[in-house]
Amino acid sequence: MDACVFRIPYLSHLPSTKSNFLSPNLFRSSRYCSYNPFKLDTSKRNDISFDEAAYEAERLRLDAKARESMATEAAETLGNGNDDDDPKAWKWVIRKRIWDLMEAKNIAQFPRPVHHRIPNFVGAPTAANKLSRLDVFLKADCVKVNPDTPQKQVRFLTLNGGKKLLTPQPRLRTGFFSVLESNALNPSSINEACTSVGVAKYGKPIGLDEKIKVDLIVIGSVAVDPKTGARLGKGEGFAELEYGMLRYMGAIDDSTPIVTSVHDEQLVDDIPVEKLLIHDVPVDIICTPTQIIFTNTSIPKPQGIYWDKLSPQKLRQVKILRELKAIIEKETGQKLPTGPSEKLPPTAQRRQKR
Repeated sequence: MDACVFRIPYLSHLPSTKSNFLSPNLFRSSRYCSYNPFKLDTSKRNDISFDEAAYEAERLRLDAKARESMATEAAETLGNGNDDDDPKAWKWVIRKRIWDLMEAKNIAQFPRPVHHRIPNFVGAPTAANKLSRLDVFLKADCVKVNPDTPQKQVRFLTLNGGKKLLTPQPRLRTGFFSVLESNALNPSSINEACTSVGVAKYGKPIGLDEKIKVDLIVIGSVAVDPKTGARLGKGEGFAELEYGMLRYMGAIDDSTPIVTSVHDEQLVDDIPVEKLLIHDVPVDIICTPTQIIFTNTSIPKPQGIYWDKLSPQKLRQVKILRELKAIIEKETGQKLPTGPSEKLPPTAQRRQKR
């Protein structure tokens, strides 16, 4: 279930689209609150009614549903025993080995089990602290960090260091990216702002026409090769989609450093570079609780959205992708291609009102 992207360099000359690309309705859900939960008007802080318990309960329900579906897909893929049936089967073999190892050695941390997650691990805060001492972090004004638990300390250090934090909504489920700025937060609320609920409460949603420059990307991993910089995520492909959309926005380029923080046991040497797909995102730097590794990766970074690899199911799952596709097709007058079908977990669906 690796989401993919289609390069569109010919769009770089097009003017910024000022349409209602991300209307407030995209971020509003009456199930959670009586106002837009993804935007905070600090001048009316006392008027805000945000149902944290309902938001978190729904997030956990959808995450559990997604993991169950991923587990089924992984079992079916591995059960086939034939890489010709699924050219990405080797990824599931490595992921399962790492997840099993982390549980067996008890280096996995809450939430557990770590299967079908970006795994939290013993020493994650230590790895984050090492990351925060990197020159690329110290010099960065805006840092994009994944929303997973093992990178929570990275998000905290970003905000606590006076930097701008860019983080995606989990699985791009309710929108796109949210921006959090430390000067808009009280010291007591910075820690909460590093959680999914906190992002929903304090983050400002942005659209694809936002003028923003990202200086550093921090990405979660299941496994990473320190010699090549090849990386495996949990298998849903959202890191690749996020990277591709940031490229489309002009927020990043090939020179933007990509860092991951993992446990030493997540370092592997059997990711076949020749089998990586064009949208797979490599890493430049790896931070573990014990070391910092500069990979000097030679793996090309994705250049944008590869629509010819993007399945109809993934397109239906992520509303912002559908809206982006419509905008591109309108601006260019060209129909974008569609990738092959695939079986996906129902992460973007919400329960309908009865």
